[in-house]
Amino acid sequence: MRAASTLSPALLACAALAACVPRPVETPPPVSQPAPTPAPAPPPAAVITAPQNWMDAPATPGNWTYRATPGGSQALFGQMETDALLTIQCTRGAGQVLIVRAGNAAGPVPMRILTETQARALTASPNPGAMPSLIAALPARDPLLDAMALSKGRIAVETTGLPTVYAPSWPEISRVIEDCR
Repeated sequence: MRAASTLSPALLACAALAACVPRPVETPPPVSQPAPTPAPAPPPAAVITAPQNWMDAPATPGNWTYRATPGGSQALFGQMETDALLTIQCTRGAGQVLIVRAGNAAGPVPMRILTETQARALTASPNPGAMPSLIAALPARDPLLDAMALSKGRIAVETTGLPTVYAPSWPEISRVIEDCR
């Protein structure tokens, strides 16, 4: 029994030392954070497509105004606060009707006139000056003028390098044409 009592102080010393060692620090389990909510996808960009039929294109803002001139008459299309985008002008002395599109070009450019019943390409010549324009001339009795006057709802004037003008086919056009005949 003696051996048991000698071991006892050694065991006590080990137990005392073991009591002095700090317990290992328990690391807390990682906190799981929810994944951030993805930002909503942006709405799809509006796709603007050209109409299949030119008669379905949005009308160019403006109105026609008739004006008598010393050498004939003219119908001007545009908004009141700006210069005319399009002018149909009778030059009685020359027996011509001029189609005048506001704009600039370095030289002659194609101008296409579209009506309900006809489409025709013309050549427009630049007219530089205070109000630059492109001018195409037609004989006063040209059938294209009748098609413009009688077109259902509107006419279109496409000029290279400029936005297309979609103008209503109002009586002012007919009046100018009749003034020249």
